[in-house]
Amino acid sequence: MEPGQKSIELGERLKAFMAEHIYPNERRYYQEAEQLGPWAVYPVVEELKPLAREAGLWNLFLPVKEDPNGLPNVDYAPLCEIMGRSLFAPEVFNCSAPDTGNMETILRYGTDEQKEKWLKPLLAGEIRSAFAMTEPEVASSDATQIGSSIIRDGYEYVINGRKWYTTNATSPACKVIIFMGKSDPDGDDPYRRQSMILVPRDAPGVRVIRALPVMGMYGVPDRAAEVVFENVRVPASNMLLGEGRGFEIAQGRLGPGRIHHCMRLIGLTERILERMCRRAELRAPFGRPLAEQTVTLERIAEARIMIEQGRLLTMKAAAMMDTVGNKVARREIAMIKIALPNMAQQVIDWAIQMFGGGGTNNDHLLPAAYATARLLRLADGPDEVHRNQLARLEIKQWRGTDPAITGGWADVMTLAEAESLSANSPWPRPANFNE
Repeated sequence: MEPGQKSIELGERLKAFMAEHIYPNERRYYQEAEQLGPWAVYPVVEELKPLAREAGLWNLFLPVKEDPNGLPNVDYAPLCEIMGRSLFAPEVFNCSAPDTGNMETILRYGTDEQKEKWLKPLLAGEIRSAFAMTEPEVASSDATQIGSSIIRDGYEYVINGRKWYTTNATSPACKVIIFMGKSDPDGDDPYRRQSMILVPRDAPGVRVIRALPVMGMYGVPDRAAEVVFENVRVPASNMLLGEGRGFEIAQGRLGPGRIHHCMRLIGLTERILERMCRRAELRAPFGRPLAEQTVTLERIAEARIMIEQGRLLTMKAAAMMDTVGNKVARREIAMIKIALPNMAQQVIDWAIQMFGGGGTNNDHLLPAAYATARLLRLADGPDEVHRNQLARLEIKQWRGTDPAITGGWADVMTLAEAESLSANSPWPRPANFNE
């Protein structure tokens, strides 16, 4: 699970870039986000992107299986952790969601025409993209309930639906949306009814209705939006992979996306823990430094343990994805998707408590960090869905196995075994006990 030399060298360059360009510009980023709002491009990000490209720190997310210059997950994980220390850094390096997932989707499942039209400008950072899956009217954690439609009409598809939490749709740079809907609503297989299709954001009938706040914040940490698609027509050639293969694409897309979120959360919580430690030595309520108070020491210790556990679990998942594939690693992916956002939320909550009133405004960047962690307990599947999947896989693992081989206990002790235990007990049942 150790990263290679290329990853180590890139990591050192990333750290230097973060120190020189990212951290000094964070306050400016939040000020621009607050002043310009979620419908604007933030100048600081656009200024830093060319510097990242010149430094060779661009598109680091590309998977080695699809791109010979890409990185395996084990090598990308430490880099993603470094970028995750700042909420706006991933976009500077063209490594932010949902673009990374969309680029991987087109790279893996797109046609040559689709790659030329959309993937190339995305990889160049010339445009951005959105992913439209979640709907307000249904429980979108069960994707079979998605009601939007993708209906074939000659050489075109007609698209209708109402989506929300469509990340990035309010950005002026967003030019394409990957849309998931039902192309065969009455099909026998509920997992073959859905398809994914590429929709230009400026196509007639696409309306970005409103920006949605994430826990009261617009544009940071997420450009969430509500989007309506009304009789939108796109060429049939915009279909990804083929009709009825939306679930297949979703599984291929969400695995890497989930682990990237977890990698970034490790970096974010590492930075929060560092801030907690510095704060603990700067404040002395009632004449005693926070760093000497037991509750502070316990929380810092627990935070360190939780971060290390999360990192190890994430690296295991990354190694399995590299060696045996996403499908075999689905238990590990589910575990990190549950564990890491919960871990980050708890650590950030402790930090807010330690910073007092200042922890509730963005002077210390904690509310945006907390909103990010809390959001990720829902994004890419809520905790409950992943727990259910994980538990079912665990039960299935032991179904039909012989407990005598695995060291388990039989479900029911036989009568003969029970009588033998009684007879060999230091206090055997008296002969006339039942009379």
